[in-house]
Amino acid sequence: QVQVVESGGGLVQAGGSLRLSCTASGSPYIVSVFGWYRQTPAKQRELVAVIARGGETRYVDSVKGRFTISKDNTRNTMYLQMDSLKLEDTGVYYCHADFGPNEPDAWGQGTQVTVSS
Repeated sequence: QVQVVESGGGLVQAGGSLRLSCTASGSPYIVSVFGWYRQTPAKQRELVAVIARGGETRYVDSVKGRFTISKDNTRNTMYLQMDSLKLEDTGVYYCHADFGPNEPDAWGQGTQVTVSS
């Protein structure tokens, strides 16, 4: 059974940095598309960044130039480097693993990111 586990959340001051990690285990397949989503009380879950197996990336406009998504296919692991953090980046960050047609999609349990002033 596939498991997706995030780590790296925490409390940071505005302007600071955090690095999130996500590992998908339990599948013989490489993740086709990894994605980071975040949810706040005021908003529905929104896509923050995605990275495809070939390395193509996409970001929501609000994080462009501040967040960098990367991955290690050999370990089915994805990272999100978050720099110049803002108060509005606060939320629960969820990892999503899309294996394509080979395996059902899987979500992590979420990791809290809190940016303070």
